[in-house]
Amino acid sequence: MPLFSKPKYSTVTVKKKDIPRGLWTKDPVTGDLIYNKELEQNQLVAPKSGYHFPMDAPTRIASLLDEGSFKEWDADLTSLDPLSFTDSERYVDRLERHRKKSNLTDAVVSGSGELREIPVEISIMDFRFIGASMGSVVGEKITRSIERATERGIPCIIICASGGARMQEGILSLMQMAKTSSALARQAKAKLPYISVLTNPTYAGVMASFASLGDLIVAEPGALIGFAGARVIKETTNEELPKGFQTAEFLMEHGLIDQIIHRHELRDSLNSFLSLMWSADRSA
Repeated sequence: MPLFSKPKYSTVTVKKKDIPRGLWTKDPVTGDLIYNKELEQNQLVAPKSGYHFPMDAPTRIASLLDEGSFKEWDADLTSLDPLSFTDSERYVDRLERHRKKSNLTDAVVSGSGELREIPVEISIMDFRFIGASMGSVVGEKITRSIERATERGIPCIIICASGGARMQEGILSLMQMAKTSSALARQAKAKLPYISVLTNPTYAGVMASFASLGDLIVAEPGALIGFAGARVIKETTNEELPKGFQTAEFLMEHGLIDQIIHRHELRDSLNSFLSLMWSADRSA
């Protein structure tokens, strides 16, 4: 007879408590989970690492412009489908899906506003809408924004974020590079300031046109900036590329960017720049 009887175990199924979705965001640098409300209160900047998460156009407007001063223009402009383009889905279906997802008509929001009582024309690109790709509507809205600034004799600001030209519109998309650049040439001829703010990511046709034409070019920390992706460049040149060569920090070190500005300081910095650049022109 055994001294001890073998205990009997019963199998108990423990259900893992569901964690509500949409409450936390993972910091890609540290791996920490950040409570979304805390992240929003910190202007979508990770508290520990300082990583700048993408910011949508409405939030960006609220963070930069004086409360109640923004008036949107050209909100009714929408893209057509001149090529009847279809890839993994029809272009018209893709547009409609992103309109519903982002509550925007296209990848840029343009309008008039005031930044610490300085009047500005501003365009904010929104990466949620097909990667903020530049199609006909994006180019047209940005061009009109620049032209309004020139007509009113005031500064122009563009918050850039884009994967590049919108392939679904073919050559019509590439034409926006020349159109926006021509409008900026007229703004420059009128001796009116244009500030380009580069955010993560800013690439391809956008970077090759209005994003790189600012009288002052500033960027958020860690923003990825370039024309083509690193892999494409490496395969084309067959050369080893410098580490981090498409970061805002590398580009500032090599002279393309004038200053890197933390998001918390962007509003005050833009106000300082405009006070110097525009006040001098206005009093001349």
